[in-house]
Amino acid sequence: MPPTLPTGLNVFTETVVPILRERGLFREDYAGTTLRDHLGLPRPRNQHAAPETAV
Repeated sequence: MPPTLPTGLNVFTETVVPILRERGLFREDYAGTTLRDHLGLPRPRNQHAAPETAV
């Protein structure tokens, strides 16, 4: 860990992020609850699940 944290993060989040949100370039809500959902990635097939049987 560095002895000090970078400065300017508060200024960025308080000034730049609201401007980006107004322009529609920064999301306000997320689509799902997982990182995969946030990135819009499909769920992979579960390789450990029992195979589906045709009826």
